[in-house]
Amino acid sequence: MSSIVNYLRQTIRATGFAATLVSTLAAAAETVEVVPGVQVTKRAYSSPINEQPFFGFSAKSAEEKAGDEKFVDAIIGATGSREKAFEETTKRAWIALQAGKVREAAVRFNQAFLISPDQSTVYHGFAVIAQARFNDFDAADELFKIALKQPNPVKALKADYGRMLLIAKRPRDAQEVLDQAVKESPDFSDAWTNLAWARFQNGDAAAACTAAEEAAKRRPSNNSISDLTAVRSVAQCK
Repeated sequence: MSSIVNYLRQTIRATGFAATLVSTLAAAAETVEVVPGVQVTKRAYSSPINEQPFFGFSAKSAEEKAGDEKFVDAIIGATGSREKAFEETTKRAWIALQAGKVREAAVRFNQAFLISPDQSTVYHGFAVIAQARFNDFDAADELFKIALKQPNPVKALKADYGRMLLIAKRPRDAQEVLDQAVKESPDFSDAWTNLAWARFQNGDAAAACTAAEEAAKRRPSNNSISDLTAVRSVAQCK
């Protein structure tokens, strides 16, 4: 994925008409129960359905449903269990995202949804896709919040959620999430880097440098090295 500094340089323009339209659409939004007890706002985008979260909520034919079942049975048979099938599929999805292959990642997360639709990683992945591919921050926010409640969240969840909030120009909300992220996973460098950005965006350069120092101690990932360098520069850290 692109570095956060590049995202933060982007501007979001909205007219009064667009804001009114979004508000009207939100009020009329339809929700769908994707698994028992989990309601998601129905959204569709201009792309192939297997590249949209939840297959774009499209109605599937009996033949398509049979094909889905055949796929799930085959991958479980190849990996040895549903858990391993899910792990392998999501692993490939994250690798695709890290390589900038967002379309492939979306396909993989849809496959993961077929395998284990209740898992946190499904909603986490779809949240990243909604933001990175479709620039839909409302969808991403909703899906991140669902991911926080679902089983087996990964360590990067709150760090990624906070990063999305930063990109959406919501640094105060981002800092709240990222403060929790570093408390729960103090060894995760990317969370500290994102927290440094949140603190800087909220006007506290000194605290940003403190977070950046913590990030540097914890082996930053390849994806966050440029982010860390950038925040140290803009915050004028020593």
